[in-house]
Amino acid sequence: MEEDGILSPGWIVSIYGSAAALSGATAIRGFMIQSDQWILAGLITMILTITALPIGVGLRARSTSSMPDLTSDLDRIRTKLKKLNEAIDTLNENTLLSDDARRVIHRRKERELLRKAIEEDIATADWDAGLVLVRELAERFGYRADAEEFRSKIEAARSQTLHQDVNDAMVKLDAMIVEQQWESAMTEAARISRVYHDAPQVEGLRHRVESAKERYKLEIERRFLHAAQEDRIEQAMELLREMDHYLTDAEAEQFREVARGVIGKARDNLGVQFKLAVHDKAWDRAADVGQRIIEEFPNSRMALEIRTMIDSIRKRAEVITR
Repeated sequence: MEEDGILSPGWIVSIYGSAAALSGATAIRGFMIQSDQWILAGLITMILTITALPIGVGLRARSTSSMPDLTSDLDRIRTKLKKLNEAIDTLNENTLLSDDARRVIHRRKERELLRKAIEEDIATADWDAGLVLVRELAERFGYRADAEEFRSKIEAARSQTLHQDVNDAMVKLDAMIVEQQWESAMTEAARISRVYHDAPQVEGLRHRVESAKERYKLEIERRFLHAAQEDRIEQAMELLREMDHYLTDAEAEQFREVARGVIGKARDNLGVQFKLAVHDKAWDRAADVGQRIIEEFPNSRMALEIRTMIDSIRKRAEVITR
């Protein structure tokens, strides 16, 4: 098989012929069973064989002409060819193994990869993805104790995160209620109920907002009646404007007489303030009060009279300011 320490042509042909046959058989089997892994392994082996064959032949030709000087080189080449042949054999052996056999060989490594992936899913709060991997760890690899441990971790972490998220959402909702942002509060209550429907804290949130709104409306009505009774007309007018956003026509009917009295007093008070300002020639104050009468009581006779003199009052106020 060797000629004076040099690989014979038959030896080279046998090495590369074996590699080519194995690679061809691997690729053909891959086509037959429609396995991409087998086809890829066969093609890679074939490429390595075809690439290395000319190198081996060329080196053999060079060795015949300069044998004494290339003894050490031939030893290195022989070692590399042996390693290449072993690598090709190993690749084919792995390719010929079934999926189950490869899984058994790499079982420990895949277990560690799965554990690491599950830990990452827990850290990123990707609970569903983590549970999928937990089932894989238990059913595919048989590590049921590990799977139960991770399942408990996921459920505990999800419960803690969910509890915190629900509490944060409830704090936001309560702030909206305190600020009387009723439409936003109703929208937020509906969102919380949809997103956290399994949490017991979210039951009846819409009713909670509606009840708070009703209590606030009753409080406004009570304060309005007290302000009107005590002749705190400015405060009563402010409360009356706010009540207008809450009361229906039927609900407002019971306050109509009191409201008329408050409105009349408010108009009369403004009229007195306007006349005193004109009498004192406090034109800037007269202009401000007159403008309020026009805006708040646009259809009153007082407003009609003020419209005829408001421009001259403003001009006088400007002169004084200069």
